[in-house]
Amino acid sequence: MAKPKITYICSNCGAKAPQMLGRCPVCGEWGTYEEEVEDAYTASGTGSGLFGSGSKGIRARGNSMPQKIQEIEATEEMRIDMHNGELNRVLGGGLVPGSLVLLGGEPGIGKSTLALQVLL
Repeated sequence: MAKPKITYICSNCGAKAPQMLGRCPVCGEWGTYEEEVEDAYTASGTGSGLFGSGSKGIRARGNSMPQKIQEIEATEEMRIDMHNGELNRVLGGGLVPGSLVLLGGEPGIGKSTLALQVLL
């Protein structure tokens, strides 16, 4: 996760500075700088991702809204046969194109062996 960007803003004239200053170089007032924390997404100007513009809230792709599980419409996805019956069963009938599958488990459980068998 990106580190938040900290800027200092003069409460008298609105001048910005990258570090805390005792006296504002623009208006000449003392002790008027206040710390403001900006999100890395809004600071960089690349607010089009998983978090949308800014990070006001996490949203899914597009403008979709959360739904109750009873309201979700199940559709059949085309699946790629992995030529391994048990792996196909675990994946719900095969691998969905464009998806990602993470193999996790304790050391020595056979993750690499399974991956090599599928690749062969």
